[in-house]
Amino acid sequence: MKRIAIYPGSFDPVTNGHIDIVQRGLQLFDTIIVTILVNPGKKSLFPVPKRMAMLRESLSSLAGVEFDSYDGLLVDYAKQRGATAVLRGMRAVSDFEYEFQMALMNRKLDRDIQTVFLMTGLRWIFTSSSIIKEAAQFGGDIEDMVPPVVYRELKKKFHPTGSSA
Repeated sequence: MKRIAIYPGSFDPVTNGHIDIVQRGLQLFDTIIVTILVNPGKKSLFPVPKRMAMLRESLSSLAGVEFDSYDGLLVDYAKQRGATAVLRGMRAVSDFEYEFQMALMNRKLDRDIQTVFLMTGLRWIFTSSSIIKEAAQFGGDIEDMVPPVVYRELKKKFHPTGSSA
């Protein structure tokens, strides 16, 4: 039986921490479906098609990765896709409470879907999409924290004339 996991997130934008989780997750699962969860209540920097394109380019060298977006209950989506696990990355203790609550709710909704937590690699423990967007907006050097396509898109978004601030 094929081991399939859903790796959900906003990926606005994808970071090297996300890439790290997918790479290590592929050691546990045959297929990882990287899924943009659409949250209409959350203002995004990039629209879903742009985020999807950045994900595809950033993870193009990895076999066993699929891409999708979804706007319903995660456990329903996992069941539709034949997944038995939800893959989640955790950076620090501050992530634990929220992730624990989500895992418990998903377990309550569907006992057949397991949540697997991977600690982000130490190199990426301080990064988040929010922090990277803020640093990029003010001209911070984030080039080594994101895939090249994301770096280019953030520069276009925040500094279209080529200036750094």
